[in-house]
Amino acid sequence: MDLDSKKILKTLNPRKVWIPVVLGLGIVVYLFVSDPDITIDQLKLVFNAKTIPILIAFVVFLLRFWGYTYRIKVITGNAVSWLSSFYIVILWEFASAITPSVVGGTAVAVFILWKEKIKLGKALSYVMLTAIFDNLFFVIAAPISLLLGINEIFPTAITEGHILENSLFYLFTLSYVLIASYTFFMAFALFINPRYIKWLLIRITSVKWLRRWRHAAYERGAEIVVASEQIKGNSKSYWAKIALSTIFIWSSRYLLLNSLIAAFTTVTPYQHLIIFGKQIVLWVIMLISPTPGSSGTAEYFFPFFFSDILFQFTLIVNLLWRIFTYYPYLLLGAIFLPKWLKRVFFKENPA
Repeated sequence: MDLDSKKILKTLNPRKVWIPVVLGLGIVVYLFVSDPDITIDQLKLVFNAKTIPILIAFVVFLLRFWGYTYRIKVITGNAVSWLSSFYIVILWEFASAITPSVVGGTAVAVFILWKEKIKLGKALSYVMLTAIFDNLFFVIAAPISLLLGINEIFPTAITEGHILENSLFYLFTLSYVLIASYTFFMAFALFINPRYIKWLLIRITSVKWLRRWRHAAYERGAEIVVASEQIKGNSKSYWAKIALSTIFIWSSRYLLLNSLIAAFTTVTPYQHLIIFGKQIVLWVIMLISPTPGSSGTAEYFFPFFFSDILFQFTLIVNLLWRIFTYYPYLLLGAIFLPKWLKRVFFKENPA
């Protein structure tokens, strides 16, 4: 894997935070200006929010962050300290926030782990493992959500010229198929037969018009083989902890929005399930967004899914949702990146 420090540090440039901020807030401003029913007075309704659900949202945010930190320690077999885990989570989330969701930040994540004194092969295996478990959550949870409320999870209204009867369902289906295919391919490569995948990649790039990528295919295949070797021999409790912490992390993320919505309107237990399911569908769509951290895409699609529950509070909760789930990592990344660079490049790493 190419771990060119200059390229990766260019990707981690704090100045890039302005791109997703402008995209996200730009879409919010567009939604505000284009909807004649939204007024400044309605935005002041944020002060009507119930205190307890907002506090719960904040606690859930902290719990999710703790869950990420804990999972890093588990995946690395406690090879990193809590401080190192903290930096890894902050910078990994920061990298994800400033790079397109469809591209991902694999090289950056491997680089961060490597600079935290994790051997390159292990760092690659840990990143692949994290991606597989995260994607598996969507692959398994999405069908369950559909079974719970298929007629209510997808928006069906036609508003302002946007025909949503089938378009979001088709977009979700495309995203789901791509994510599931990628996840099962990587799981097969990592857990079952990495050498066959290496051979397959080389074989595919033997075709004349794909030959230019043969060297890259060979390198990726070799990386998969090395990564597969690194995760052999782990106990059942190791895999159980990763699986449970992954469920905890993503459930916490979704419950945060449930709490924010409950702060502005009355939500029944069944509606909580529907809101949870809507988020899974929305998130699968966001995963193929070409914008940094799905900025703009998330804000744009949010009203289609939740306006029938939130009504005049839709724009407010849209903003609060992104403030809790997205903007903190831009801010924290910009703050802690210089500290981390000083720590790993100019001092002995104590981790």
